[in-house]
Amino acid sequence: MTKPTIGFIGVGLMGHGMAKNIIANGYPLVVMAHRNRVPVDDLLSRGATEAASAKEMAEQCDILHLCVSGSPQVEQLVRGEEGILASGKEGLIVVDCSTSDPVSTLQLAQELRQAGMDLADAPLGRTPKEAEAGTLDAMVGAAPETFAKIKPVLDCWAGLVVHLGEVGLGHKMKLINNFISLGYAALYSEALAIAEKSGLSVEQVDSVIRPGRLSNGFYETFMKWSLERDENAHKFTVTNAHKDMRYLANLANSVGAVTPVQADVRNALAAMEAAGQGQKYLPMLADFVANMNGLKRG
Repeated sequence: MTKPTIGFIGVGLMGHGMAKNIIANGYPLVVMAHRNRVPVDDLLSRGATEAASAKEMAEQCDILHLCVSGSPQVEQLVRGEEGILASGKEGLIVVDCSTSDPVSTLQLAQELRQAGMDLADAPLGRTPKEAEAGTLDAMVGAAPETFAKIKPVLDCWAGLVVHLGEVGLGHKMKLINNFISLGYAALYSEALAIAEKSGLSVEQVDSVIRPGRLSNGFYETFMKWSLERDENAHKFTVTNAHKDMRYLANLANSVGAVTPVQADVRNALAAMEAAGQGQKYLPMLADFVANMNGLKRG
């Protein structure tokens, strides 16, 4: 049986590993370059082909992955003059693996459906390390028949695939997931600052938290910066984190939710980005909060 042709736009920190695993599982792959050609050239060397635009890629593919910065980029790829809708490719399934605004996702799903195409949202959990290993988490929103078609492809790059239900639920769950993790980041950062001002070291705090009930996988990667100055342990920028919390605020407004804690987490990230430190990785929020408390870090 001939395997469907897969497209992939956004072969960056996460996307490269995902695309590599799609090729490794025998699927024909089409990729598109943006700023950095290194991952594109690597995938071409593994057997991928290259398209010049989203329109050209859509014309060649059956399932097209998007793994870009957020909703503005997804909207441009779908609606642009050389975008996916312009291809007129009936039956195409677009899989948005970006962390996108669910309000936008639902609008795009309707537009694609009217053009005879379909949209599934499949945002990601875990890190570039798991992307390379093919063991990411995927939170999927899709019609049952669409999910059945894309599931074998998702299994190429994900170790855990959870079908949550209709389109849009994947992106909603991703924002909830990120709110919890970013809430941890803000909490850990403030706790470490209070500890240090009280005469406790980072190592002393860690000696109690790590072996106890309050430890978790996020804690372990987040703390690698404060303990070891390992900047590669948790490669997620403050700018991206702040963007996700703006999307969640938009979602909360759309459903009338009261969110005082979410507002505090968002403002902590907004402050760091406003200070010109948006491209730093999330664990470095601990240094930013420490510096606000008059402690010399970073």
